[in-house]
Amino acid sequence: MMNQDLKVFNTLTREKEPFEPLHPPFVGMYVCGPTVYNFVHLGNCRTFTCFDIIYRYLTHIGYKVRYVRNITDVGHLENDADEGEDKIAKKAKLENLEPMEVVQRYANNFHVVMEQLNNIPPSIEPQATGHIVEQIEMAQAIMRNGLAYEVNGSVYFDVRKYNLQHQYGKLSGRILDELVSGTRELDGQGEKRNPEDFALWKKASPEHIMRWNSPWGEGFPGWHLECSVMSQKYLGQKFDIHGGGMDLKFPHHECEIAQSVGYCGEEPVKYWLHTNMLTVNGARMSKSAGNGILPQELFTGNHPLLEQAYSPMTFRYALLQTHYRSTMDISNDALKAAQKGYMKVINGLRIAKKMQYAADDSVAVDSKAVEEINRIIASIYKGMNDDFNTAVALSALLNLLKKINSIHNGQMKAAMLDEATFQKMIATYIAFVEDVFGLREEVRTDIDRIMSVLLGVYREAKLNKDFGMVDTLRAQFKELGIVVKDMKDRIEWAYEE
Repeated sequence: MMNQDLKVFNTLTREKEPFEPLHPPFVGMYVCGPTVYNFVHLGNCRTFTCFDIIYRYLTHIGYKVRYVRNITDVGHLENDADEGEDKIAKKAKLENLEPMEVVQRYANNFHVVMEQLNNIPPSIEPQATGHIVEQIEMAQAIMRNGLAYEVNGSVYFDVRKYNLQHQYGKLSGRILDELVSGTRELDGQGEKRNPEDFALWKKASPEHIMRWNSPWGEGFPGWHLECSVMSQKYLGQKFDIHGGGMDLKFPHHECEIAQSVGYCGEEPVKYWLHTNMLTVNGARMSKSAGNGILPQELFTGNHPLLEQAYSPMTFRYALLQTHYRSTMDISNDALKAAQKGYMKVINGLRIAKKMQYAADDSVAVDSKAVEEINRIIASIYKGMNDDFNTAVALSALLNLLKKINSIHNGQMKAAMLDEATFQKMIATYIAFVEDVFGLREEVRTDIDRIMSVLLGVYREAKLNKDFGMVDTLRAQFKELGIVVKDMKDRIEWAYEE
């Protein structure tokens, strides 16, 4: 079923290119995962959910995908410019915890949020601290190749020397001379040969908690090195897709390219994909602006900017409405509209799963209806094949839902379609809702409110002396493991013991 019409926008070439994996039907995909020193925010959720959908679609059309998403648990320094304290170590000091306690706490939170959003776990989820030996080995190899140097126990990548034969900045479109002129003077920059050089390994200061032995003394790896090491270990020196948020293009992904070329002489990735930013009421989301919203704040409605709670599937539906490379805006109006859209799609899913084809010899097959449904189905795939454009595909899916609803409501007979077309329509709708878009029915579990309504019916039956209904309701409650208790002044319920 592999669709050769699929095209992806390659950030490196800035063009839509036919998707041609290096070793079909196998696809290697690496996505920069969370840095576990802070709780995951909605921008992270957008990135990981978008790549979850990409992973799902590639699998749906027949590719065998090895999806690797790392966890950064060391090396992310305060100013992200090779200086300052490790953020995880700083959290550990402030909270009087072991650094790996901090890592585990935030990793657990991340996994909970990913499950709430129905994101499939990656094939492999490596952690930076589990690959220290490999990071040291890569740094040594880059030094042997003449593109890194050691100063006072730290190892830096020589960007200017690299740029003599290669182009540093090609992914982000930046020019090295402009980067040099715009580089800030930071503490510790004096030991670098060039201000734009970046750390492969940092010497640990006496108070630094997370440290490992190395040929250059005790220290820890630079932030950028881990992704080069782990992607190559699990996907090979060159693989198909590397993804992340657009904020990672520079410097993180730019440094990854340079490191890989410095290590093995080859650029590591065929297709670079980046998700765009998330805004709130038109403004960029940030803590300083007071509009940073955490997932649990969204799901509970516990944030000053939110008028109500919005469920995980509502947020996922909202993501589908915007192409991953476009800016996505979060607002109450947009989320309420997404909530309605999600309910419509899920109601359609419930209907589709129950629908059966009913042959009727008195009804002729309508060739135009058959043609239209096949055209709609083709439009769904066409949207996804155009750089995973979920907005276009979702719009077409809603058109398919109209056909399903028209049959369900009796406006159109199923026999107006041949059975093969009917089954294709149902199978396509279910597959895209559940398997590709990853939407699932959110069952409401507020049992107290539900039982209050049902006990109202029970009470009404008793007042009307409809004892047949009373007995029926009691029996149905019992089947559900619930006992109704008739008290003197009230009616209560309990779980059957």
